[in-house]
Amino acid sequence: MFSLTVFMQGLPLLLRAAVATVSISLAGLAIGFFVAVGICAARLSANRSLRAFGGFYVFFFRGVPMLVQLLLFYYLLPFVGINVPPLVAAISAVSLCSASYIAEILRGGFLAIPPGQLEAARMLGLGPLDMLRRIQVPQAFRLTLPSLVNEMVLLIKASSLISVVGVAEITRTAQNIAASTYRPLEAYLAAGLIYFAICGSLALVAHACEHRLRHA
Repeated sequence: MFSLTVFMQGLPLLLRAAVATVSISLAGLAIGFFVAVGICAARLSANRSLRAFGGFYVFFFRGVPMLVQLLLFYYLLPFVGINVPPLVAAISAVSLCSASYIAEILRGGFLAIPPGQLEAARMLGLGPLDMLRRIQVPQAFRLTLPSLVNEMVLLIKASSLISVVGVAEITRTAQNIAASTYRPLEAYLAAGLIYFAICGSLALVAHACEHRLRHA
């Protein structure tokens, strides 16, 4: 029989764990965004070596499951003499993985800009930096903002995988509650509802951003 008492007792612990989940996801998204800018620039570069490097980066991090990447970072860093807490290893893996997806989102935004606009800007005497600042970046941002928010939703859901390295986020906390109370249904139902609330809120933000940009 479903125990409402266990369900309610587990909520405060899971809500505190939700702060860790969102914090790790935000850190991964922020660091991943800066890495992604460099990867996107390499992918769009005229230099063949840079394009090859950017392509390999995206191919590797999108081709290897995040769970395997987390375990690699967790065990590889100490193996090469870099001892870091599990949280640092988790954020590093999440950041580098998310960067591969964000880089492709940004690349798609830049490629979606009509070439005629850039040709007209050149005819008006604008240099590469001016075109980047006044034309390419603003339009790419408008085009990719909903996708970036959606990537944040996916990142929060994927962050459940970091429980394998011992970080106390929502899934790990739900596992601990289920193990201590022998009531897995209540623990995982509460965790699912918290994930739903977080991801649902972000999905609404993405929809609002898309609607506002469409009518701007």
